[in-house]
Amino acid sequence: MQLLTISFIGGGNMAEALIAGLKRAGHPVDQIWVADPGEARREQLRSQYGVRTTADNSEAAACADMLVMAVKPQQMQGALSGLGKCLKADATIVSIAAGVSTASLAEWLDGVANLVRVMPNTPSLVGEGMSVLYSAASEIHRNRAVYLMQACGAVEWVDNEQQMHAVTAVSGSGPAYFFLLTEVMQASGVALGLSEELAWKLATQTAFGAGRMLVESGRAPEILRQQVTSPGGTTQAALDVMFEEGLPGTVRNALTAASKRSKEIAG
Repeated sequence: MQLLTISFIGGGNMAEALIAGLKRAGHPVDQIWVADPGEARREQLRSQYGVRTTADNSEAAACADMLVMAVKPQQMQGALSGLGKCLKADATIVSIAAGVSTASLAEWLDGVANLVRVMPNTPSLVGEGMSVLYSAASEIHRNRAVYLMQACGAVEWVDNEQQMHAVTAVSGSGPAYFFLLTEVMQASGVALGLSEELAWKLATQTAFGAGRMLVESGRAPEILRQQVTSPGGTTQAALDVMFEEGLPGTVRNALTAASKRSKEIAG
């Protein structure tokens, strides 16, 4: 895999996260290309990571064994225009754009079939992402995509592309839900008399520690919740209010809304 030339169309935050992960994994940086219209951004990526850069999408695409489309969904069709004829016959195309189907990608690439669709999330920026992949391509292309996405976190697959809407609702948008909860916890701590700095530390470290317990303990969230909830205690008092005011139902409705919006974006 380390012999692959990997090209990125778009040099934004997610592309940078993947580049940083590839570099940590030992992928040769002179085999990584980034095409981006911003001269300052190209220079920053070149100087920080040692990658090759260009303003020409076609130049990056032509040398790619794996082409990573890291542009916004509304920019995807324009970014892919004309690239189909530039690609190597066995190139793998990876899209990390939310809501853009493999059928649309194939159409915009004049029938190119070696497509892998990925829904990553923002913790990829710190090497702890959750990426879910879908592809009807052969094993070699699927393995290349796994190699790429494992550079910044965990990887799972779905067999039905329609499941990507639910994936978007749970993990793609999911970090924002935890950020909101942490934001509310911090603000509540301040309202209860703590300094902003202390409330921030308590809320963020608690979120971090709870996340590690979920991942490393192997126990179900329900069990972990019960273990920290003493009958008649302070945690029970807080959870009683959350259930009485409908927090579980609100979360379910929120994820349903996110999935619905993903379907609308996909058309």
